[in-house]
Amino acid sequence: MAKSRFTRLDAFTKTVEDARIRTTSGGIVTIVSLIVVFFLAWGEWADYRRIVVHPELVVDKGRGERMEIHLNISFPRIPCELLTLDVMDVSGEQQHGVQHGVKKTRLRPQNEGGGPIDSKTLSLHAADESAAHLDPSYCGPCYGANPPASASKPGCCQTCEEVRNAYAEASWAFGKGEGVEQCEREHYAEKLDEQRYEGCRIEGGLRVNKVIGNFHLAPGRSFSNGNMHVHDLKNYWDTPVQGGHSFTHTIHSLRFGPQLPDDVHKKLGKGKHMPWTNHHLNPLDSTHQETDDPNYNYMYFVKIVPTSYLPLGWEKQFSGFRENHAADIGQFGQGDDGSVETHQYSVTSHKRSLAGGDDAAEGHQERLHSKGGIPGVFFSYDISPMKVINREERAKTFIGFLAGLCAIVGGTLTVAAAVDRAMFEGGIRLRKLRNKDL
Repeated sequence: MAKSRFTRLDAFTKTVEDARIRTTSGGIVTIVSLIVVFFLAWGEWADYRRIVVHPELVVDKGRGERMEIHLNISFPRIPCELLTLDVMDVSGEQQHGVQHGVKKTRLRPQNEGGGPIDSKTLSLHAADESAAHLDPSYCGPCYGANPPASASKPGCCQTCEEVRNAYAEASWAFGKGEGVEQCEREHYAEKLDEQRYEGCRIEGGLRVNKVIGNFHLAPGRSFSNGNMHVHDLKNYWDTPVQGGHSFTHTIHSLRFGPQLPDDVHKKLGKGKHMPWTNHHLNPLDSTHQETDDPNYNYMYFVKIVPTSYLPLGWEKQFSGFRENHAADIGQFGQGDDGSVETHQYSVTSHKRSLAGGDDAAEGHQERLHSKGGIPGVFFSYDISPMKVINREERAKTFIGFLAGLCAIVGGTLTVAAAVDRAMFEGGIRLRKLRNKDL
């Protein structure tokens, strides 16, 4: 038989069938090695299918972006009518008395359980108290202020609310509306006094510029007086409540941007090695602050870190990042490809009495507080220039999986062959020693 020129290159020499010996120990080693190969191959396959999150830290190069703030805060000792939510930032944008996307829920007095009041009584100004039932030619006076742009009848103040808006735009204090016919007709002062012992829950979302800014919850209507942001505190101080109102509050939840979906939490929360297992835990959730001092101020300084979550295969559906400013509150930052643009944050807090003094009662007499300010709860936020990108990836590539599989098969069979050879030769030597003894 003619030999091929490649015969000399054959690294796998063969033996003839008659020269092969099959042993019981060899069969056992073969079965064990096959079991080991299947077990390790299954582990390699599971490792290939495993999804890991690789965090990256990059410079945030976004421009002109916006973000959402979602909050749920309860104030058991101040009524909704006295509570105002304002937003402002370094770009000069201000939102006074935010209402869009935010809901106020009146709460029963604490001695009655503090539960929410029936939705039919949530409005201080009922629909039947509007000026619709008055003479069509009626034009309510604004008492020296210019009619608000939102007036139902141009050039007139038909309701107590419209007179209050006109006073706020003129930067005038309003009070209970004594001598204002619209407020007296609607019994504004009486209904305000009825709500004095109630609490209020503020919940919802608002969209702001992604720049340094703050939002706060403080008493009274707010307005700008020159370069100053001012609140009308007359109704806050003139209260029949013994001891006055206070800003005791509970932050049920506060987050910046959308929450990660539940399926992501379940998927990423299986292993301790996952870096996102605590992402859904916001530092201020379930925070409670208690005070009996109506002249008290709470400040939270928040550092926000932009964070992206990119699921496996997101690049196949990615068509360029575009902010949908028309999206409803709560839908902003969620892409069609499954990606999520959200924010993590850290926070430090500070509280003080506006009457000044020190913290001697807490053992820090060296801490001196300045006098003055507005009572309320203030959140000051700053945006980090760095961005965290959490990207889902396979633990290894398909080529890596094949390489690992070959290593498992080759390594296991090599070790098994060595074990079988050792057992076979050991058996031969034992038989020789027995024969000599005989």
